[in-house]
Amino acid sequence: MNLSFWELDTYFRKVDFTVIGSGIVGLNTAYHLQKNHPKAKILVLEKGILPEGASTKNAGFACFGTLSEILWYLETNSEEEVYRLVERRFRGLEKLRNLIGDENMDFHQYGGYEVFRESDRELMDNSLDNLNQINNWLNPVFGRNPFRFSTQNFGFQNTIGMIETEFEGHIHTGKMMKNLLKKVVKSGVSVLNNVEVSSLNDSGNQVEIRFENGFEFKSKQVFLCTNAFTKKLYDLDVTPARAQVLITKPIENLAFKGCFHMDEGFYYFRNVGNRILFGGARNLDLEGETTTRFSTTELIQNQLEKYLREIILPNQNFEIEHRWSGIMGMGSKRNPIVQQLSENVYCGVRLTGTGIAIGSLVGEELAGMV
Repeated sequence: MNLSFWELDTYFRKVDFTVIGSGIVGLNTAYHLQKNHPKAKILVLEKGILPEGASTKNAGFACFGTLSEILWYLETNSEEEVYRLVERRFRGLEKLRNLIGDENMDFHQYGGYEVFRESDRELMDNSLDNLNQINNWLNPVFGRNPFRFSTQNFGFQNTIGMIETEFEGHIHTGKMMKNLLKKVVKSGVSVLNNVEVSSLNDSGNQVEIRFENGFEFKSKQVFLCTNAFTKKLYDLDVTPARAQVLITKPIENLAFKGCFHMDEGFYYFRNVGNRILFGGARNLDLEGETTTRFSTTELIQNQLEKYLREIILPNQNFEIEHRWSGIMGMGSKRNPIVQQLSENVYCGVRLTGTGIAIGSLVGEELAGMV
């Protein structure tokens, strides 16, 4: 890097806090660090032009988990862990709304629906059998029962019922991140894009940060907010999981508004105005979708279109306008990893596909560890 004295002095000398990753967790971490330490010099490093990963590539679901997902979590996680997960997602979403404002990110609380097909009958029966128990258990989080059986159908075909919640909403993630970035930069934090970190060395006094191009500088403390890409810098229980998405062209007289989930959350769709955004199907090829490569595949995209024709828009014409993918950070546990890794390195990673709901809270918790 051919840097001047001015550039070195402004950005890379006497750095107090460096945040790696400018997604929802990274920007919230920087924002709260600046609030807690107003005189600190804070630098955010982002390897892409925009936040790479999921923050601006997700489906824009402001959700905390469907009933069948929660029951699935309970099979491999303790009740305490799952309760804390749902509570943190709900509280995190409230923090995001308070920080950004509903209008600034097109937040609409149209509610959420879990859709069951004939092949999901056993799943639906099990969910309904446990509905009252889960409602009583989670009532303190929401102040009232979160789930109920829905009598609506929205014209969907080959479905046998739905379980709904009033607490889900959806947002425009591009507007959300743009307004969050404005707040962070206005607070005095420097954000640099197209900068990829290749290694960290915590000497105990400061952390040496090395870029892919060989440039090095030092920071008193470092915060890893790299989610699915964490293993490049630190070996943690975080596995990349690609999520493929498509969006239709506008559909005349679209019959529904809201967030919809199928097959324990592996499929999800919503309206974006009068368009349908549809994503998921990762369970068709879990091994192939365990990747950090941004691309789409015929297998998954064809399946999404098939369900659009057979379930969501039966006997209707539609056209696909755009396709893309994002990379989530998953792991053996559902709760995020928010911890100190060494004397001067901290992390807030493994958002398990719910960064919108929990990212603001994770960033605030991470900043509070210093």
